[in-house]
Amino acid sequence: MLSIFNSILPVIFSGRFDIFDTELFILFKYFNELQKFNKVVNLISPKTVVHADAVHFADCILSCRIVSKKVNKSVYLYDLGSGNGFPGLIYAILNPDQQMVLMDSDERKCEFLKHISDMLGLSNVMVQNKKIDLLPANSIEQAICRGFAPLPKALLVLRKAVKKGGAVFHLKSEEWALEVSQIPTQLCSLWQPTLESEY
Repeated sequence: MLSIFNSILPVIFSGRFDIFDTELFILFKYFNELQKFNKVVNLISPKTVVHADAVHFADCILSCRIVSKKVNKSVYLYDLGSGNGFPGLIYAILNPDQQMVLMDSDERKCEFLKHISDMLGLSNVMVQNKKIDLLPANSIEQAICRGFAPLPKALLVLRKAVKKGGAVFHLKSEEWALEVSQIPTQLCSLWQPTLESEY
């Protein structure tokens, strides 16, 4: 297990990441628990476990650094479809001053999220087992999500729950432009999709 995380160390200390030893230790503990639970609850693809440092952790660390400069620290930041904790748990570890709500409809995944946040002592994390499309209108001001849904579906599901003027940061792969092109024009009257950053 340590060998996988060893491969991320040169990247972190090359200056691309600004991570303290304590944060790295917490991330390592998270990774170990993720591997244990992944045998019982489908959290990440078994194919990505070997490359979890780059595929999951580094991706979330980079994106969370970008998002942290754009959110309101005095308002809850939701991680929608949090499931395995990417990116919400990473964000909570790196930004202990930000109150996080990790939300997922899968009860077993929520139990995993509660276990991890308790084990890591993340007092800034609250876990909610809820269906996002059943949330009250205007209940979310800012959110982040990774692997939640293709953009057209995500924007449709979130159109009522997110306040007017709210922001949702969708972490997407290199195929993001295709998803943007598939957004129905009716949804563009409710949302203003913009590319915040590439990394």
